[in-house]
Order: sequence, then C-alpha cells, then structure tokens
Amino acid sequence: MIKTLLARVREFKVPSILTPVFMVGEVFMEVLIPLLMASLIDNGINGNNGEGDLKHILIVAGLLVVCCVISLFAGAGGGKFGAVASTGFAKNLRKDMFHKVQEYSFENIDKFSTASLVTRLTSDVTRLQDAYQMILRIAVRSPITLIFSLIMAFSINAKISIVFLCAIPILAIGLALIMTHAHPVFERVFKRYDKLNSVVQENVSGMRVVKAFVREEHEIEKFKGVSGAIYDDFCYAEKLLAFNGPLMQLCMYGGMIAISWLGAQFIVVEGTLTTGELMGIMTYAMQILMSLMMLSMIFVMITMARASAERVCEVLNEESTLKDPEKPVTEVRDGSVCFKDVSFAYKKGGSLALTDIDLNIKSGETVGIIGGTGSSKSTLVQLIPRLYDVTEGCIEVGGVDVRKYDIDTLRNEVAMVLQKNTLFSGTIKENLRWGNAEATDEEIIHACKLACADSFITTFPDGYDTYIEQGGTNVSGGQKQRLCIARALLKKPKILILDDSTSAVDTATDAMIRKAFREEIPDTTKFIIAQRISSVQDADKIIVIEGGKINGIGTHEELLSSNEIYKEVYYSQQKGGDDNG
Repeated sequence: MIKTLLARVREFKVPSILTPVFMVGEVFMEVLIPLLMASLIDNGINGNNGEGDLKHILIVAGLLVVCCVISLFAGAGGGKFGAVASTGFAKNLRKDMFHKVQEYSFENIDKFSTASLVTRLTSDVTRLQDAYQMILRIAVRSPITLIFSLIMAFSINAKISIVFLCAIPILAIGLALIMTHAHPVFERVFKRYDKLNSVVQENVSGMRVVKAFVREEHEIEKFKGVSGAIYDDFCYAEKLLAFNGPLMQLCMYGGMIAISWLGAQFIVVEGTLTTGELMGIMTYAMQILMSLMMLSMIFVMITMARASAERVCEVLNEESTLKDPEKPVTEVRDGSVCFKDVSFAYKKGGSLALTDIDLNIKSGETVGIIGGTGSSKSTLVQLIPRLYDVTEGCIEVGGVDVRKYDIDTLRNEVAMVLQKNTLFSGTIKENLRWGNAEATDEEIIHACKLACADSFITTFPDGYDTYIEQGGTNVSGGQKQRLCIARALLKKPKILILDDSTSAVDTATDAMIRKAFREEIPDTTKFIIAQRISSVQDADKIIVIEGGKINGIGTHEELLSSNEIYKEVYYSQQKGGDDNG
C-alpha cells in the first residue's frame, strides 16, 4: 500500500525532500534557543557575581535573533514546500485513479458503485493529502524535536530528564489502544459515506420521479437513516479519540510538576542546578511534551487516513479484466459478426445470462433483436465491442476473434447508442463530436439529418451551438435519442448498434431513420434492439431471444409463420394499434 501511494509522488519528489530538510533546520534552531536562554540568565544576567555581563547579554541576544530569523524562514520554507508536495501528491492520485477508471471494463466498474468512486476520488484523496502534508512536516518535526530536546535536557541534568522517559511509554501504550479500536470504526464510516453519496445521487438524478410519486418523505427518511448511521459511528470514533487529549494533558502536566519539584530540590537543597538550567529544562520539557502531543495527533490522522489509503489503493491496484493481446490486430476488415457457441455470465460461477448463442451475420446486414424484458438482448450486443468478455465460445468481427483486436481499434469501428442515452454538458456540436472529434460542420449536419435531428436543432435560437445541460435535461427524450444516433453515425462505423434507442420517437420518425440507414450506410452492419415489431420488420434477419437463448431467427414473414413468441408480440401490438385507432 505504501509503495503504491509513494509511486504517485513523482515530479514532487524535490519539495517532498526539501520539506523535512527545512523542518530539521527549524527544529535545530528551536532546540538551540533554550540553551542560549540558559546562558543568558546564568552568564549574562547573573554573571560577574550577580552584577550582570552586558557584553555576554548582547552577544547571546544577537545569536537568539539569528536563530529566530533562521527558524522563521525554515518554518515558512517547510510550509510552502509541504503544501506543494501534498497538493501535487493529491493531484497525481486523482489523475491516476481517474485514468485507471477509464481503463476498467464493465465488469470492473460493476465492482465499485459510482458513489463509491466519487467518494474515493474526492474525500479519501483529500484526507490522504492532509495526512501526507502532516507526515512531511509534523511527523519529521516532532520526533526530531523529541530526540534533540532529550539530548539537550540530559546534557543539562540527566536525573531530572528521566521524567521524560517515564512519560513516553504511558503515552505510547495509550495511543496504541486508541488506534487499535478506532481504525475499524473509520473503515465502516467511509463505506457508509459511499451509501450516503449513492442516496443523494439517486435522489438528485431522479428528482422528477420522486416528485411525480410524492416520495419526498420516503427519500428524506432514507437519507436520515444513512446520515444517522454515520453520525453514530463518528460519535463513537470521536469518543475513542477524545481519550487522546486527557492522556496527553496527564503526561504533560504530570511531567511539568515532577520537573518543577525535582528542580527545586536540586537548586535549593543540593545546589547542583542553576536557575537558567532549570528554565532551559522546563523549555525542553515543553518542547518534548508538545512533540509528543503532535505525534499523538499524527497517529490519529494516520488512523483516519489508513482507511482512505486502503480504499484508494483498491482502485489503483484493480486490474482491468480486459487486456490487449501482445500483438493486437489493428484493423477491422468489415462488419461481419459471428457468434460461435457463446455463453456468458456476469460473475464467475454465476448463472448464465446467455447460453449457446450461434449467429452468423454478414457485413452490411440489418439485424433486428426482439425479446422480453430481462431476456439479455443488451447483453448480447455488448459482447460485440468487447465491453465484456465471453465466458465460453468466441465472437468474431471481420473474421477475427474480438479478443485479438486492439480494444480501441475494435471500439472505434463499433458505434453504440445505449439504452440509457447520455449527453454531456456543452454545445450540441461538442456532444456530436464525441463521435468524431475532427468532424466538419457539414458532416455534423448530414449525420443529424440522417438521425432526423436537424429539424428540431434548427428551431433552437442558437442552433447547433445550443448549450446542453448536464445529462441533457433541456431536451426531450426523443430529441436526446436522435442526437445520440447522430453522434454514433459520425463515427462512420462498420457496425452500428441501436439498443432500444428509438423508443421515445414516433413511428413515422422511426421509419425515416431506418430508411436513411438503408440508403446512406448500406455497408454498415446494423443491430436494432426494439420493443416495437415495426422497428425491425424490414430487417434482413430478426433474432428472437428468450431467457438468454435464441428462440428463433428469420425474416418477418418467416417468424410470423413459425415462431410463437414473435407471432404473439406482433398480434398483441397490432391489436393495441387497432384499439388505439
């Protein structure tokens, strides 16, 4: 885990090294100051048999000023470089995590929820950023201050300094007990944060549904439940961490009382300690105990950050289940597709979503896919661009197993309009150029005409420069579908997959889109998943899927005469159409 995180320091190694260097310089100056103060009192103010030594006072005062100035600049330098190093470390973490997520297959993405990934990229990384800065600064400063101050205190009076050695084990044992009990609580809290983000995300994205069904109270109660669980966990964790303060105060003030009592004994009774030396030891005592308190704060921070580190490393160490072969094929010959004894399960050892699929589709054919809800129609087409790998058998595109292709090459030749259409914030042109970043305005307009989108785009005041809100909330469902079809057409793919992507358009527009496909892209293999028979009845082949298996293959006329499922769907829709008329 530590190796994984340190690999993200990269170009910020220099500030990461300079930060502790400056911290050491600051500590060294601060440790010298009590020694100079002791000399100022004993040899300056009380020098010359109590009459004072002005020359010595001035020299020591000058040295104190120099030490303070150096300490100031060293502290400022440590703060600056520490901030640069920690923010750079966080930047690299987010960058690498985001890039890693882009490499994930659908199977990998299914392992993490969207809310969990967002939490890891934001809250968990921020927590690691704070911890990294504290480690570079405080975790270096505190132990060095502790060591240097102990050395100086022992050099002044070893007997009094033994008090420190008694306080350190007590504090260490207490901190170990606190950390042991607090870490599991923080692990649980951060998982609950994922759930909280998920609830908020679902509520905001589904706000129209919530209001339509008057489910605000239900959503509020659901939010309260998750938020309350986080509250309870944090309260328990903070109760554990609250013991850190009293324990620290006990060690600090107990040590100060012991030093004061022993110092008085050595000065008054034995005469083996001077006032300046006692003052120096008291200052070193404060430095030692403050460094112990800062160390305890570091332990608390690390306890919290450890859970975040594990979650971040889980994302960084996750390997994509889809890999390019050693010598990938970088050209797709044509749009032919062949399924050979294909079976597929979403999880290893899980139930099969598809079983014994055998298909042979020629390049340029139009293939309709009909089936009930949950019959794995979408699963079938998602295997073509290798969004998932088959469990058994193989799929060939252009006569080559899809697993032998360079993944980007394969996917660039397969355009998909998914069941859930997604538009991103930006202009219509910017959204359409997802299909082809180099597309000209003429190509964009042509694709939109094929998708029957140009007719409504031109009614907008800004036309193709109309701004699309996040998720496409300012366009209708049918308009969104047509924009997504136009975006897919701009890729000029060898295979076009429409996954129920004309469900929100009227039958006349649907027919116009299919006519445009036949006339404008005859060489592109087209897969059309639809609920309406009218959307696929003129296809070269229609595949009927039931329970993850092929129930029938043929033309509209062939299936109407031989396939009971197809016949039932067709006549039920015809009857529904007659009733509506």
